[in-house]
Amino acid sequence: MAEDKLYKAEYVGSGTFIISKPKRKKNKVRQTEVKNPRRGSRK
Repeated sequence: MAEDKLYKAEYVGSGTFIISKPKRKKNKVRQTEVKNPRRGSRK
């Protein structure tokens, strides 16, 4: 499971890579939502 949290690029072939990266933390996702209100929402 610890391997899932690291950045890694796996070469598949013919210039194709599988890139895996850690998920963002819940509170970080929430902060960005609060700071950047969605387009079209009322002020």
